[in-house]
Amino acid sequence: MTPQAKLIFTSSLILGTTITISSNHWITAWAGLEINTLAILPLIAKSHHPRAIEAATKYFLTQATASALLLFSAMMNAWYTGQWDITQLTHPTACLILTSALAMKLGLAPFHFWFPEVLQGSPLTTALLLSTLMKFPPMTLLFMTSPSLNPTLLTYMAILSTALGGWMGLNQTQIRKILAFSSISHLGWMAIIISYHPKLTLLNFYLYSLITATVFLTLNTIKTSKLSTLMTTWTKTPALSTMLLLTLLSLAGLPPFTGFLPKWLIIQELTKQSMAPAATMISLLSLLSLFFYLRLAYCATITLPPHTTNHMKQWHISKPTSSAIAILTTTSTMLLPISPLILTTV
Repeated sequence: MTPQAKLIFTSSLILGTTITISSNHWITAWAGLEINTLAILPLIAKSHHPRAIEAATKYFLTQATASALLLFSAMMNAWYTGQWDITQLTHPTACLILTSALAMKLGLAPFHFWFPEVLQGSPLTTALLLSTLMKFPPMTLLFMTSPSLNPTLLTYMAILSTALGGWMGLNQTQIRKILAFSSISHLGWMAIIISYHPKLTLLNFYLYSLITATVFLTLNTIKTSKLSTLMTTWTKTPALSTMLLLTLLSLAGLPPFTGFLPKWLIIQELTKQSMAPAATMISLLSLLSLFFYLRLAYCATITLPPHTTNHMKQWHISKPTSSAIAILTTTSTMLLPISPLILTTV
């Protein structure tokens, strides 16, 4: 892909995201989502591999269906209430259809089937965009409509997402699929709290995006996409592998890393809302995800290949993204001590 084409598609992605997150009218929000979908498709299919073409086709079909449902829910709400404003979604059927549309856009269970397949067929940089930037516009719409949505339905979908994200990621050997199921599991944590404390959902999303960006950029630097090749990285880049270990533990939500902060706050808020059983269930289900994070961390740092070659270890990596990885790793692992400062913004 030429740099000019890449610039056009990246600019379109930023434009589509900006239009959606800054709009008050359903039509402009829908137009922004469509620009986003059309801009990411060439980035998914740029390798021309059959798997990449298949991933682009699956992505287009699911996103087109979700956009049609979103437009249908907006039109139904406008038909009954005369309102096109995003925050004035009051009709119950329109709310139900919108929840389904946004769940499909995000990859929230039970509309999650497309996400691991699309991520597996995409390059690592595009997979990073699909996991973070592409989820920001639908997450914003979910945030804006959260007072109108059904909290019971969202709770069931959230627990199902955390369960499926954990269970289906257990026997995977492809790292992109593992990170896709990790994303589904994290979406469950975001969905369960959005009706009660929407700002916590956004905080969780920001921190998840930060940590996931670190993991994807590190994997892109060491050119690794499956567990068998991840086992050989320690002999080449021990420093980077150590950072990957810490970032994966943060993504799992273990203290004293950054990833523990949103989970801690969500469990606290759910308990305040007399939802202790839901909090207990989602916490126990996240232990399933912890297993495959530990498996990734084990492969990255503790496992050595049987035949190691004698060569110099690269303690310094001269890559354009190395400074970005250093900054992201620091923030992905060390933000917990400043949690009182972060809480003032929530």
